[in-house]
Amino acid sequence: MATVRQGSQPVMVVVDVQVGVVDGAWEAPRVVGNVALAVQRAREQGVPVIWVQHNDNELVRDSNEWQWVPELVPAEGDVRIHKNFNSSFEATGLDAELARLGATHITLAGCATNWCIRATAYGALERGYDLTLVNDAHTTKSMNLGNGNTLEAARVIDDLNIAMTWLEYPGRITGTAKASELDFSKPVNAR
Repeated sequence: MATVRQGSQPVMVVVDVQVGVVDGAWEAPRVVGNVALAVQRAREQGVPVIWVQHNDNELVRDSNEWQWVPELVPAEGDVRIHKNFNSSFEATGLDAELARLGATHITLAGCATNWCIRATAYGALERGYDLTLVNDAHTTKSMNLGNGNTLEAARVIDDLNIAMTWLEYPGRITGTAKASELDFSKPVNAR
């Protein structure tokens, strides 16, 4: 079992809301607006915001596709983490930054639901953090499965929202919340 984090220190983690990731994603303008609202609510409540940005062969560092979408701008002093794998925890300094901040509860938003958001959510839970997934502030693209079937983005998003609502880990709280309803002063448990 993971070491469960004691306390109730929240942090907002925004993952990969980058030009090349958001381009063509399901309901991208609405979702990006909700990510911006979640960040605004975190800042209003004095909650630190951590920005995680992906680098790989398709998202080459400093390219246009690698940049944050124009609607989102990290503030002076916000932590920025660069990653090369789906989980924001793998081979990054995220865990160390969370420890420095005394974080115990991660509120998560961003892209892409079926890759980096899912991997980061499970990574957080496996490391003993409580987790709130902002259920209207993550998105992905539909996937052609190559056999005449398509995995629809909306279904992938619904699946992760349901999983994070009902998933149980010993000693940890998981749940979802809408961006407009985020209250970082109390843990979420949607059941």
